[in-house]
Amino acid sequence: MNYHSLHNQSAFATKSIRGLLLGTTVTLTLGGFSAPAFAQDEVEEGDANVIIVTARKQNETLQETPVTVTSIGGATLDKFQVNEVADVVSRIPALNVQVGGSGAGGQISLRGVGTTNISAAFDSAVAFDFDGVSISTMRLVQASFFDVEQIDVLKGPQSLFFGKSASAGVFSVRSANPTADWEVGGKASYEFEEEGYTVGGYISGPVTDTLGIRVAAQYQDIDKYVELEAGTPSVFADSGKGLKNFVGRVTLQWDPTDRFSANLKLNYNHNEGDSLLGHSDIDCGANGVADDVFLALPGVSIASNATCDIQDGLYPHPDGHPDLQVIAPGTTGADRYRGQSYNETDTIFVRLAMDLELSDTLTLSSVSGYLDLENEHLDHFNYVGILPNGDPGGLPAPFSDALQQYTQEIRLTSDFDGMFNFMIGGFWESRNQPLQTSQNAFIGSFIFPDSRGITYDWVADRSTKSEALSFFGSVSLDLTDQLELSGGVRWTDEQKTHRTSFPVLHNALSFLNGVVGGIGFVVPEGFQTGPIKFSDSNISPEVTLKYQATPDLNLYASYKTGFKSGGVDNSILPTASLQFVSPGFGTDAERQAALDSIVYNSETAKGGEIGVKAIFANGAFRLNTAAFYFVFDDLQVQNFDGAAVRFLTINAGELTTQGFDVDWSWRTPVEGLNFSGALGYTDAKFTDTFISQDPDGIPGNADDVDLDGRAAARAPKWSGNVAFDWTVPVGDSIEFGLNGNAAYSSSYFAGNNNFTDFVQDSYVTFDAAVSIGAPDGKWKLSLIGVNLTDEIWANTAGDRPFLPAGGDDRNITQNRGRQVFVEAAFKF
Repeated sequence: MNYHSLHNQSAFATKSIRGLLLGTTVTLTLGGFSAPAFAQDEVEEGDANVIIVTARKQNETLQETPVTVTSIGGATLDKFQVNEVADVVSRIPALNVQVGGSGAGGQISLRGVGTTNISAAFDSAVAFDFDGVSISTMRLVQASFFDVEQIDVLKGPQSLFFGKSASAGVFSVRSANPTADWEVGGKASYEFEEEGYTVGGYISGPVTDTLGIRVAAQYQDIDKYVELEAGTPSVFADSGKGLKNFVGRVTLQWDPTDRFSANLKLNYNHNEGDSLLGHSDIDCGANGVADDVFLALPGVSIASNATCDIQDGLYPHPDGHPDLQVIAPGTTGADRYRGQSYNETDTIFVRLAMDLELSDTLTLSSVSGYLDLENEHLDHFNYVGILPNGDPGGLPAPFSDALQQYTQEIRLTSDFDGMFNFMIGGFWESRNQPLQTSQNAFIGSFIFPDSRGITYDWVADRSTKSEALSFFGSVSLDLTDQLELSGGVRWTDEQKTHRTSFPVLHNALSFLNGVVGGIGFVVPEGFQTGPIKFSDSNISPEVTLKYQATPDLNLYASYKTGFKSGGVDNSILPTASLQFVSPGFGTDAERQAALDSIVYNSETAKGGEIGVKAIFANGAFRLNTAAFYFVFDDLQVQNFDGAAVRFLTINAGELTTQGFDVDWSWRTPVEGLNFSGALGYTDAKFTDTFISQDPDGIPGNADDVDLDGRAAARAPKWSGNVAFDWTVPVGDSIEFGLNGNAAYSSSYFAGNNNFTDFVQDSYVTFDAAVSIGAPDGKWKLSLIGVNLTDEIWANTAGDRPFLPAGGDDRNITQNRGRQVFVEAAFKF
């Protein structure tokens, strides 16, 4: 790895290969009109009980693929109003999803391995794969989805087929495609707890013999997405903070010949809410006292309005302090902020997938992706605050962040009759991530006013550009009719360039620079880091042995590796020592120390799993089990020091996760009655030195916190669910439905900060649905309950900002509470 390597050495090669990948896409498109037609071998999908997955970038049944996969079909998603990523956690053991927060805007963890939601610099350890394109931003977990065909969750490293940022697993969403016959469907629902409604629908069918279309859209309007504690100093105290979502998609399926196909998806999502902090509450720590917001430099304290009750589903988020509302003209929020929080995201996503049969044994595939995401949000990141006269005491911080991402993947896959088959391919990704924010850490305005009237300590402009290139190949050998040996390797090279500048600095901080002398108190106004470059490459091998003992019994063992690139922290604060990153400022040793403080290493994983997939009773009972053991080196972690008001971007030395998963389903002899469930045991802990906190900033001192031996965050030992679906005909024209799901999680740490981190106790949740409708699905009326016992649990935990000496308040991010829907649906 090279923190500041020059990119020029490989620039020509990268551009050439990028051109080759894009050129192949054009050639593939044109080739769809000229090559002779050949028959294509396909997975037989006639049985409605067969689940098709693409865990190895090709269609396979769930039972034959040697990968630990949990699949949730579109029917189940509809039955329980699954509209966002977090809604599926009750169906997948060891899955944790957090929605909201600054930085990444969310996080996904599997088996105790994930990426913090407070860092926008990290890629997710669990890749978010949308219609075959891996998306690098976790802000999409805030978005709603609709008209989904299937969700697949792949557990464990998946780097061979899904590339970087799949070191812990893959969360895959597949949207519905055009139908062979014309269909029109829709549904409308009202939710009583959050007081929101959702309407959506689709139309799908053939335009011509070779062209199909599907148009789907959904709109959601929630009045009380976040409800505030009584007495919270906010204009939202009575009304609650709302949320609006719109998602629209157009899908085109084109089959001009019997050996070429193209599938185009155009997606637009608009997400607009009154809160970024979302369901974030304040735990008052061991002393049980709500700590003041303490501003150390001016010596100002602001009283907390937290109630210390984190189980009531009510939140203490105040509006902005009346003396801290002037944003520098021309910067984020200057024309919008009026003292209240907001969060708005627009996302455009385009995916083009093409397949061309070059012969009866070779298929060339292309997947092109484009993502354009723009987000602007502002919230008050002290989380609490009330002034003596009752005015709000929130400390506002506006952010605008964006992501523009281009991806191109090319694959050549064989389908020979003999023992040998292969897949080879290449992948290219280009990303641009600008981020602008105005922030307060010292609150210079409480020392003396800025001559320009602004009330923020600084404005920061941060941008990261990255380019990744990888090649991969896999082979499979049918050693016998029952024994298959497969494996492959992926080579990845990623290069990143980061820049940070501080164009605006509060007069009070500039004054302190003069008082302190030397290199100053903070960087001077207008400071620019210049390009900070990071590059790394990796080879990720994988090998699997599969034994098909009988048509209904599949055993496998695999060795897998994973890779997630390092980079440069984009939450850099303007401390005076940051100036050392500039060439010529200070000594080489000082520059290297400054770089080391903001650059984080790549994360890697290695280990294996053994599994058994079995079907009994003529397909009525399915049982899939897997035991796993994986070691993650240099796990990327970002913690927050609430007293010093600083981010700690670090690599944990080593995390080991081991355990087993069980997934089952039973189609009972009783007509229409099915049971299913899952069970997971996870033992995830740090197994090498991991200095998670260093209060005095001096490594090697007695105050260092080493988490070696402690369990990892969001890793319950036991988790699982049991579900049933029962459909009962009532005459020839009416069908009655009853569905239920119970999920369990044992206790777990909610943060990776110290040994006294918040521990979430074990809990159980219940979902249920009852419906009546036509057997052919032409109409249905449903009553749906999600989290009926209104269980509130912690997803993440960390220091609340601006803690006084001895303060121990923690910010706890939580799930949504109970939801009760009535829904009407039709389809014809």
